[in-house]
Amino acid sequence: MSLDDPIVADMLADLAPAVQPVPATTGLPSRFACFVTGTDTEIGKTLTSSALLHALVARGVRACGMKPVAAGAEMRDGELHNEDADSLIAAGNVTMLRSLTTPYMLKEAAAPHIAAALEGVSIESVPILAAYLEIAAASDAVVVEGVGGFRVPLSPGFDSADLAQQLDLPVILVVGMRLGCISQALLTVEAIEARGLTVIGWVANTLEVEMRFLDENIDALIERIPAPLLGRVPRLEHPSAQAAAAYLDFTGLPNWPAQHPNT
Repeated sequence: MSLDDPIVADMLADLAPAVQPVPATTGLPSRFACFVTGTDTEIGKTLTSSALLHALVARGVRACGMKPVAAGAEMRDGELHNEDADSLIAAGNVTMLRSLTTPYMLKEAAAPHIAAALEGVSIESVPILAAYLEIAAASDAVVVEGVGGFRVPLSPGFDSADLAQQLDLPVILVVGMRLGCISQALLTVEAIEARGLTVIGWVANTLEVEMRFLDENIDALIERIPAPLLGRVPRLEHPSAQAAAAYLDFTGLPNWPAQHPNT
């Protein structure tokens, strides 16, 4: 009986494992890494991501932030700068090329697929995944900040949820505390889980000076989100990574590093 025999071919097909896409994190050692997303744009993703990096650096590890897609950049000193991307660079302690930490730096402050189209750019996953692997190889911890909400279009047929799925990182959700946040948060959690990803924690970020029933809203989310509340960040007069980190506890997160003895 030869290998070309149809019966043998069927047997081999049954024994062969199904071919599955390989996530970007496959083969990497167990270090801390996460994808930070939010219920909307301008709700505190960068503040939370910077606080994460600040806390990691304080524990004595090499930590690097990544903002794969940033829309809204201006030229300074011959280089494009984005406020969010710059905040992540400032909070971390690993120096990488900006072309790696933000592979797609777009000038127009608009939805990424619109900003990219204006520049004739097509946002694709391969450059982002390659950049992530290079950053991860040079760091002990990586914090990847998404853009906008969880399902923001990046290009035709590709959005931020697809990117999160391909990175295959655990997710931290930032909930902007305002009227309507409960539904937004729960729908976002459903969308994350539908991609086979895990929410490992969430942050309640206060957007309004005096939100009515703030405690009641947070209690409702605690009951319904299957992940721990990492903390409540008040509306800060002077927002900074250090200030936000004082209100957050990341020590229970998977693979969170132990305190370095020399720090």
